[in-house]
Amino acid sequence: MEDLIEKRLKELHNRAFGRCYSTFSDFLNMDEQSRLERLNLPCVKFGGYDNAERIMVGFGDNVLGEDFPISYVEITPIMQRFADRLTHRDFLGAVMTLGIKRELIGDIIIKDNCGYLICTEKIAPYICDNLTKIKHTSVEARITDTLPEGVIATPESSIYTVSSCRADVLISAVYRLSRSEASALFATDRVFVNSRQLTSSSYLAKDGDIFSVRGFGRFSFCNVVRKTKKDRFAVEIIKYT
Repeated sequence: MEDLIEKRLKELHNRAFGRCYSTFSDFLNMDEQSRLERLNLPCVKFGGYDNAERIMVGFGDNVLGEDFPISYVEITPIMQRFADRLTHRDFLGAVMTLGIKRELIGDIIIKDNCGYLICTEKIAPYICDNLTKIKHTSVEARITDTLPEGVIATPESSIYTVSSCRADVLISAVYRLSRSEASALFATDRVFVNSRQLTSSSYLAKDGDIFSVRGFGRFSFCNVVRKTKKDRFAVEIIKYT
């Protein structure tokens, strides 16, 4: 049975191409992105920066990243010296207590105890006017044109030696889990590849595949670098922090 998000995405697609103007979704989580992949609709995806986890979808003939109704909000402690140590959960919780729906908020990046929040254009001024405290820390929120340089960490490339290129084997190696722990992630619908939910732990990774593991993070399978003398595989993985 078609769910509400699938109906909404189809509606946006039909409106854009039927009336010749651009339409945009709210921010989609991984489950919703997986549904989008199944629909196979022509679209542009953007979350405010390259490889964002939560993304908007744009429909239309000439949609560009700059067209997306996305704003960047910088949230900084007024007195950093006396501020609490703030986490992603703290920033998100404070925003949600303002009564804002989760789908209006994209990724939140933390650097040097400051938060850089990506959200819809319409909700950004409301956040700036009403977000004044996180935990016990007084904060100031302001809209910026883009994310400051250096906020997005450069992804790390590493070589892992694995017995095969199966999805569960790779996840086990990257996140230092046992094979049974890695396999359990598939049973609880927590693994996605290229935004599509992955149900089979035996899936063989292809060059360029991006894995998202809910609760752990994301990584890209680059390629097999070489085969070892013991018939194992040295693979290059880019891990996103």
